[in-house]
Order: sequence, then structure tokens, then C-alpha cells
Amino acid sequence: MNIIDLLSEKAISVDIKSSKKDEVLSSLVDLLVASGGIKSGEKASIVEKLKEREALGSTGIGKGIGIPHAKSSKVKKLMAAFGVSKEGVDFKSLDGELTYIFFLLVAPGETPGPHLKALARISRLLDDKFVRERLKNAKNSKEVFKIIKEEEQKKI
Repeated sequence: MNIIDLLSEKAISVDIKSSKKDEVLSSLVDLLVASGGIKSGEKASIVEKLKEREALGSTGIGKGIGIPHAKSSKVKKLMAAFGVSKEGVDFKSLDGELTYIFFLLVAPGETPGPHLKALARISRLLDDKFVRERLKNAKNSKEVFKIIKEEEQKKI
């Protein structure tokens, strides 16, 4: 499974304006709605699942990265959204630093395997400081998509 297979260019924003954690979650789900991945009527339910997951412990893993994720019966397949905040957001990260790069994952409720594999792949991709900087400085969604695709091809 490749990250790029879970992500649509329409589900990418290089300029998230939200300044609070809950707003970021909502903005990322808006990207899934805009991409056609979920129906707008399902947004509130998915945002609530993400908030419930965050209540268990922050998905701000440090190094300026947040990987919010949740399972929902509202989705039929694993899907992702990607966003960059130029200002950074207090996402209650493990290292206490601001979060700039967000990778949202929403999975169907019944299959944990693909969800966990995707989390691991995203973590490995974003562990590289050079990749993080390139993604943070990307000018548009096409560039983000291209960077992720190039990096995944290197790891095959």
C-alpha cells in the first residue's frame, strides 16, 4: 500500500489557516469532503471521532508533525488528507513544539491492519527532515503530491 493511493490532490492544502487543534481537524475533514471522499453530511461524525481519538492522547508526534486518525463506519475505504500550516498550531505535540505538517487518516471501522500500515508508512516518510522541509515549503497540492510520490518510489 502506498500513501499516494490514499490521497487525492483535492485533499491537500498547503495553507491551512486554522489556529486551533479542533479547527485543524475540521479543515482536514473539509479537504476529504472537497475531494469527494466523504459526503458533507458525514463531516460532523468524523470530526467527532477524531476528537475522541485526540482525547486518548495527542496525535502530534513531534518534529512539527501531526497524524490525526480515526475509524468511522461512514467511510468505505481508508483515505487521507494532507495540510500544512505556515504559522504552526499548538497540537499538544509530544515534544511541546508547534505542528506544521498534518496527515489525516480515516479508516473503516472493521479493518485495523491497513490503517496501522498507513500510519507506519506516513511516520517513516515524515521522519526524514529533508522531506518535511520540502513538504512544508511546497507551493501547491501538485507539488506535495509529487514529493510524496517521489519519496515512496525511493523506498520501494
